[in-house]
Amino acid sequence: MWKEDTFNEIAGQLLSHRLGKAIKMMDNFLLSHPGHPATEPFHLYASHYELLKGYWTSGYDDPQRDQLYQDLLHRFYVLMAAMTQHECNRSSSYRSTIRRMALQFRKDWSLTAVKGELENFVSDMALLSLEPENVQAEKSRTLYEQHQRLLCHLFNYMLTSELWHTADAETCMDILLSPTVDSIDQQLIVSSITLAALNLFDIHKFKTLVRVYQQSTDERVRQRALVGWALVADAEKSSIYPEVKDIIALACEDENCCKELAELQMQMVFCMEAEADTRRIQDEIMPDLLKNSHIKITRQGLVDADEDTLEDILHPDAAEQNMEKMEESMKKMADMQQQGADIYFGGFSQMKRFPFFNEAGNWLMPFYPQHPGISTIWNKTRGRKFLHLITKLGAFCDSDKYSFVLAFEMVLDRLPASMLSMIEQGEAVPMPVGGEVAPETQHDPAFIRRIYLQNLYRFFKIYPSRSEFRNPFGTLSEPEFLFFCNPLFCDTDLQGSYMKLASFLLKRKMHKEAAKVLACCTPDSKSFQYYMMMGLLASRNVIELTDDMPRVSDCYRQALSLQPDNEKALAGLARACFNEHDYEQSLTCYERLLSLHEGSASHELGRAVCLLNMKRYEEALQKLFQLDYEQPDSMAVKRSLAWALTVNNKFEQAEKIYGQLLNENPVQTVDLLNYGYCLWFQHRHQQAADMFRRLLSGDDAIDIVQEFTQVEAELIRERGISEVEVQLMLDLISSD
Repeated sequence: MWKEDTFNEIAGQLLSHRLGKAIKMMDNFLLSHPGHPATEPFHLYASHYELLKGYWTSGYDDPQRDQLYQDLLHRFYVLMAAMTQHECNRSSSYRSTIRRMALQFRKDWSLTAVKGELENFVSDMALLSLEPENVQAEKSRTLYEQHQRLLCHLFNYMLTSELWHTADAETCMDILLSPTVDSIDQQLIVSSITLAALNLFDIHKFKTLVRVYQQSTDERVRQRALVGWALVADAEKSSIYPEVKDIIALACEDENCCKELAELQMQMVFCMEAEADTRRIQDEIMPDLLKNSHIKITRQGLVDADEDTLEDILHPDAAEQNMEKMEESMKKMADMQQQGADIYFGGFSQMKRFPFFNEAGNWLMPFYPQHPGISTIWNKTRGRKFLHLITKLGAFCDSDKYSFVLAFEMVLDRLPASMLSMIEQGEAVPMPVGGEVAPETQHDPAFIRRIYLQNLYRFFKIYPSRSEFRNPFGTLSEPEFLFFCNPLFCDTDLQGSYMKLASFLLKRKMHKEAAKVLACCTPDSKSFQYYMMMGLLASRNVIELTDDMPRVSDCYRQALSLQPDNEKALAGLARACFNEHDYEQSLTCYERLLSLHEGSASHELGRAVCLLNMKRYEEALQKLFQLDYEQPDSMAVKRSLAWALTVNNKFEQAEKIYGQLLNENPVQTVDLLNYGYCLWFQHRHQQAADMFRRLLSGDDAIDIVQEFTQVEAELIRERGISEVEVQLMLDLISSD
């Protein structure tokens, strides 16, 4: 791919403020590319740098030197960006094609000229109402077709255009805040700015997105702008544009902005779970829905469409049971949707092969029925009410609404005529899978943002030419979607939301992502909850501990310093100390827990196991016998009791309990191991070897050599088993 490595190296020098080195590298590149459009401005800026350097070399004291150097960095970055865009447009067949087509459509793409075109469309549509009715439909169709072509080419042109100047940003602000420009146009332009700035950071585009978010009165435009500036904020480029950090910090002083950014981050997590949600729907929910597809939805609720079947006669309760299962399945879908899940991704991802989606702009186009790509289907008489109601009531993103309309003619032939008749006559209302979304909810900023994110996710996941764009979602293995971990956001008032986000991620078992968020917490935000989560993640080897907290137990000690009587923190410390083989401290914690929560079976068991590992066998056995009497069904108690009996040489009693444990399904690895020791200590070598051999394979396989020579080496020696006998046992285990 073109000269990407060279360009990245030059950009790296600029970001490190090594302007002289960057100039040399750019000069070498341009010498090997005669006639490059950047040659003339490069020589001009390079001469300015030589002048600055010459004055400095001669000892001249220039109070403006630092500012001049920063200005030159800006100019060379803009030049570097222009060179990057030029090379990318030239080398990419996709980008060169869409740019060429845009320039063929019109030559003047100045934002001033575009603003005039967009305003003319709104005024033309307003004047259309003065025309006779028989003229309006045809003229309206023509105007929308012309306007849609303009929007598609505008979208593509902005994707491939160079960085803006201040005047461009001001004109675009006029377009995006003007009441005389259609909201749909404004929303699409915001999306094109976002995609362009994701590929190539532009300070003016970034500032425009922030200002539109702060100043627009159109919630749909505002939310697209919020998503835009949150995702394009580039920490690396802030070394050249330090004002980026100040802009974000100032924006985050607004409480509502912090609230919406926190919601946005969690909504992006839901997007990343779309495929997992799809599998859950396919495996757990759809089978019941398909099985009960003869049930239909009316104003009166769920009713069986075929009440006189033989099945009803033979099994009179089956219909009611099927209806209950279907209601339960639909409730699951509705609950997932209300919680933020993208329940439609799986189904609609298969419906993006229509020519409509060949245009990049259509993936992010706000849904409007007059779109030339769907208007004919939308206005057809047959099934019209069904189509309109489904798209109105469902939680579909714009992209999926277009998919549904385009596929409707194929779906229409499969719908029962009686159902369509009932809907058309108002006797029934089609209910989208996942439930109806109330009108007030559809106008909620969080809902608007969620729908837009789903549009974006589909674009970056499915669009055939998606590789041409930097994906702000990334993948679960490389989670770029965590913009909270962007250094530009870390040291702001947004810090108040980091604990909530980390907890949200932990609940979703996204441990690595939660660890990344915790690593971004400032010292002031390290609360009780922070230390508790650190302890949990450290115990699972997900997070690296610091010099201040070298052990898992230190995390819980820090938590207890803030809440001394917190039972969860005490329990965490007890477990951590136990795992660190500090059984005495663990015992102290369990005794403290029992003083706070007398009679707790789990704490009593923890205390008994500590006594067992401290070789206070009689005390441990006494408590374990009591617990086994009180909880006869607890396998955890039986497991500890069996081991206590084993190490206390009460093998016969231990074997009876191991008999119960080994009947469990699945059998626990620890039970096989401990029973093996029980047999070995009785000199039943062949049986012990047979038991140990079962530990050498499977998901829970263990290193038996390490087990004998390190983990339980002391216990084995105490039983009088020599090193030679250990080797003989290992040979016996490995023999066929």
